Amino acid sequence: MASVSTRAPADQSTTDTATDRAISGDGTPESAWQGWGRLGALPEVDPAELVPFGGRAVVVAPHPDDEILGTGGLLARLSEISRNILIVAVTDGTASHPNSPEWPPERLARVRPLETRAALQRLRLRHVQVVRLGLQDGEPGRIDAGLSGLLSKHLQPGDIVFTTWRYDGHPDHEAAGRAVHAAAEALELPCVEVPLWTWHWASPDDTRVPWSRARRIVLDGATHARKLRAVQAFRSQLEPDAATGQAPVLPEHVLARLTRPFEVVLI
Repeated sequence: MASVSTRAPADQSTTDTATDRAISGDGTPESAWQGWGRLGALPEVDPAELVPFGGRAVVVAPHPDDEILGTGGLLARLSEISRNILIVAVTDGTASHPNSPEWPPERLARVRPLETRAALQRLRLRHVQVVRLGLQDGEPGRIDAGLSGLLSKHLQPGDIVFTTWRYDGHPDHEAAGRAVHAAAEALELPCVEVPLWTWHWASPDDTRVPWSRARRIVLDGATHARKLRAVQAFRSQLEPDAATGQAPVLPEHVLARLTRPFEVVLI
């Protein structure tokens, strides 16, 4: 995930105002989400239902770590039931530490893909392939323009495509969501969207979120533990930047919202 300080665009069903979803401070605390009864009552969906036998899960991640934070538990479950998995890394996450002499883009380009590899190993995935597209992190215009064409070369009949929600609030997440949705639609493939930054700016019962599309993927204890261990592979995002004094890109209050014992997808 890349650090962001921006505003989320309005959902299709709401007015498109610039101040509608301002991201500020620590965001909605996890305690507020846990106190919202509807979250725990979202309908469950089984991984075998999301990716039927013979299908392949294609997870398109704008940044290294998005595939683990959003669908790490799902990936572990899919591997256990022998589904093939393709992870498409849109960028190498080189914009996560702006102006940092400790973490220049060149170092991030080397380290972050290695963190992804370690995270996937910690999930103990089988039947997984990773494709790196090398688009520029922090430039949603280029992602919008280039991703659909690049992605179409890697998609095939029977794929179920997963990516960040088109209205997630992070410019790169939204650009990837739009491009992936368009590519999947053109090939008549299912597209499942994953909210990540949504948990920061949204609030319980928020009408800007299409809750009717939301489903829970419940993680058993062993799968949840594997996801938590996989998240810890992203040390570049979890530790403060000693050179600039900046806090971790993924502080504890953010991780709390993204490492629940269930994952939420929009279908």
